[in-house]
Amino acid sequence: MADHHHSQVAFGHAMRQHFLLDPSYLPLNHGAFGTYPKSVRDRLRQIQDESELRPDAFFRYNLPKYIDSARTAIAAYLGVDAGECVLMSNATTGVNTVLRSLLFKEGDVIMYFSTIYGSCEKTVEYLKETTPVQGANIKVSYPIGDDELVRLFQERIKQLKSEGKRPRVGIFDTVSSLPGVRVPWERLVDVCREEGVLSMVDGAHGAGHIELMLEKVQPDFFISNCHKWLFVPRGCAVFYVPTRNHGLIRTSVPTSHGYKPFPKEGQERVFNPFPASENSDFVQLFQFVGTTDVAPYLCMDEALRFRQEVCGGDRKIMEYCESVSNEGGRKLAEILGTEVMDNPEKTLTKCCLTNVKLPLKIGEGEGDIKETDAFAVVAWIARMEFEEYDMFAPPFFHAGFVWVRLSGQIYLDLEDFVTAAKILKGLCERVTRGEYRSEKVA
Repeated sequence: MADHHHSQVAFGHAMRQHFLLDPSYLPLNHGAFGTYPKSVRDRLRQIQDESELRPDAFFRYNLPKYIDSARTAIAAYLGVDAGECVLMSNATTGVNTVLRSLLFKEGDVIMYFSTIYGSCEKTVEYLKETTPVQGANIKVSYPIGDDELVRLFQERIKQLKSEGKRPRVGIFDTVSSLPGVRVPWERLVDVCREEGVLSMVDGAHGAGHIELMLEKVQPDFFISNCHKWLFVPRGCAVFYVPTRNHGLIRTSVPTSHGYKPFPKEGQERVFNPFPASENSDFVQLFQFVGTTDVAPYLCMDEALRFRQEVCGGDRKIMEYCESVSNEGGRKLAEILGTEVMDNPEKTLTKCCLTNVKLPLKIGEGEGDIKETDAFAVVAWIARMEFEEYDMFAPPFFHAGFVWVRLSGQIYLDLEDFVTAAKILKGLCERVTRGEYRSEKVA
């Protein structure tokens, strides 16, 4: 395996030497797909090359040991037991793993906020079609205070119980996607525990982004992408399930060789072609989930080493990313003559994402953009950013306004946000002239 010696480099544009980003590209959307350093790329290629030397030996005998090592590394990083952590491709898979493992009965309800990630909401919709479970969508308009968000969650639980229903599981984010804001997930876990509701924390923006303290918070289920903020290649996520809940997770998604059916009289044992493992049944569920390239999982140690040796550790990374995001957002709002999305407590921006309102008026008055056109406007701005300016920061429509979300990262500095502000100001002027009108919406 590769052995890279690193020395600390200043954050900002100097850090771009360690990444593969095109010099002309303005990357203000790290939170979507992430990216990783060259040394991690080298590790990735080395693992892939090794897997081709002797494929059978790699997948049958070497890979389980490598995955155990990666699990141990990420578990130590998170401060939890390695036996409570497994690896999978992304956060959506983790949410699906939980929801498709639970056995729902009449009256069971899945609770979630209206800002849930779209694919997770569609998973709930699918389960509503195929099982007795119901969904409870808690409408939220940002900016909102933490106390108010928690109150809405508590009140919906009480309402459901008063109707004779059973709130079975609550899904909520650590940092939501659109808008990109810090969620008081720790308090929501406490509410779930007090009310007898299972907590499913979607930490897609979790590991490497904010301090997590899983051992203290003790969610029932937690999934976090590692390819967004931790500098691990796509796709890789860590799925944390405390030992008390291992029995609730019956299968991986898709079901594979680690699944153990309940014993039935006269049923023959299903052959497992892989060597016996001393790992727990829970860990074995996820040890081999179909033939796929799991080389990203095995880059965990190099990504963590880069963060420590080049960047000076997690605290420095998180502090810089939050700072450049917040300062950049304020500068962008100043240039646009608008505002940053935040609440009076300033808790929404305690993360590495910022949301800035664009100078576009949605309404029915003369010169206004009709609300029915808002998604076409968003699609047009996004396409123009990439096609004409070689930058990307996702615009989105929320609570009657068009916003843009920007990610802070160690390879950015304040001037990048100033550049983005000038581009976005010009695009908004073009929107008011109607240039977006031919845009198609998915």
